[in-house]
Amino acid sequence: MISVVYPGTFDPPHLGHLDIVKRSCALFEKVVVAIAKNPRKHILFDLEERLEMFRVMVKEMGSKVEVKGFDCLLVDFMKMEGINVIVRGVRLFTDFEYELQIALNNNKLAGVETIFMMPSQEYIHISSTIVREIASYCGKLEGLVHPYVAKKLKEKFGCP
Repeated sequence: MISVVYPGTFDPPHLGHLDIVKRSCALFEKVVVAIAKNPRKHILFDLEERLEMFRVMVKEMGSKVEVKGFDCLLVDFMKMEGINVIVRGVRLFTDFEYELQIALNNNKLAGVETIFMMPSQEYIHISSTIVREIASYCGKLEGLVHPYVAKKLKEKFGCP
């Protein structure tokens, strides 16, 4: 049984993230969405909120997807989970350049492998940064995030 970890901050999770999870489920037995606490980043939603949002998004996928938080090196989390494969979504060449550096270091640190997956064309333009910006001006979020995430963003920014 091959399981993979799909790590990230997911602040907030969006439909591009969900696309990667769905497509990973078609390739692997189990997908563990690993949400980093990451206190060094300026985050909009705390870890518990991000865990809840992602769990709502993947609820229909059942036991094939687990959503867990972590506050350590990714490779240490992976050792605890007994998984040695990472799935990462890459949209642009700039994403790939950054992700490649991380993948090479994760391999050197713990021998884990990284698989890069492009989001489907309909989601390739979405990023959490763009979603936060649109939400901060109470803009239209349909087609960018799950309805539950849209609700949470509207609440966070006090939008009608």
